[in-house]
Formats: sequence, C-alpha cells, structure tokens
Amino acid sequence: MGDRAQVRDAEFEAYMQARQPSLLRTAYLLTGNRHNAEDLVQTSLAKLYLAWDKVQDRGSVDGYVRRIMVNENNSLWRRGWKKREHASDTLPEHPVVDEYDEGRSSQLWEVVQTLPRKQRAVVVLRYYEQLTEAEVAEILGISVGTVKSQASRALATLRGRAPESLHPRHSEEER
Repeated sequence: MGDRAQVRDAEFEAYMQARQPSLLRTAYLLTGNRHNAEDLVQTSLAKLYLAWDKVQDRGSVDGYVRRIMVNENNSLWRRGWKKREHASDTLPEHPVVDEYDEGRSSQLWEVVQTLPRKQRAVVVLRYYEQLTEAEVAEILGISVGTVKSQASRALATLRGRAPESLHPRHSEEER
C-alpha cells in the first residue's frame, strides 16, 4: 500500500511542477490579483490531489483542474465577506501606451476584470487558454451555444470599455 501511495504522490508532484506556472497565470486572469490567484491554485491543487485516484484519463487532468478553479473562484464571489474593492490612500498611475496593444499588457486584463464572472471565465478559457468552444463548454458545464453567446457579449462589452489606447490604429486609407 505504501508503494502505491508513493507512486501516486510522485505522479501528482510531477504534474504539479509541470503545470503550476500555467495554472497560476489562468488563476490570475480569473481573479485579477496575484495573492488571490496563488490561493486559488493552492486550493484547486489540494482538491485535485484528493481526487487524483479518481481521474482515470490523465489527459483530461488540465480540464478537470480548470473546472475546479472556475468553480472555486465563483464560490468565492458568492461569499458575502468577499469584496472586489481594496482601500488605498493613493490612486495608481496608469502609463500612456503609445503603440497598439495586442492584449498582452495589464491594461486589457484590467478591463477583462470588469466582466461578469461567467463571461470572464469564457474569455480566459477560450482566448487566453486557446481552448475550443466545446472544451470550454465541457469545463464550465454549459452548452456550446452559451459559450458563443457569453463570448460575444463579453467581446462587445470589452470593445465598449477598452481604453482608446487599446484600439488598433486605423490605416491611412480609412482616415
């Protein structure tokens, strides 16, 4: 029995070491805060560890842990004591971006954080994790049509809320 537990622990440790940076990035995009992201990954990995023997298809572990992360993040928002706002004596300075931003800077993700949680989860999984609509639907437990409609609404909202510095410059012919 001890050998089996050691093998299980070694498999889990190898998975955790290989995937933790990617999971942390996904958690950050879901939470918008590094500390909350670290907590989310830790909680998700703890839950994954408890269910490690139940996951028959090792190829689906990423999807399983992403589902845990989304569920955990959503359950945090349901708690009354959890607030999005943090008190501060100073306002953060936002530098002006002189060039077109392809969505890699923090400015875009600040706008993504204003989306409702389901739309944010769809955007993160679909466009950041580059999963198919079917994979996103499976992870979130919703239909492919719901993924499409949530993504469409989210993109429309992002277009309206995005700072002018994130919009692509018009070409000379369009001016």
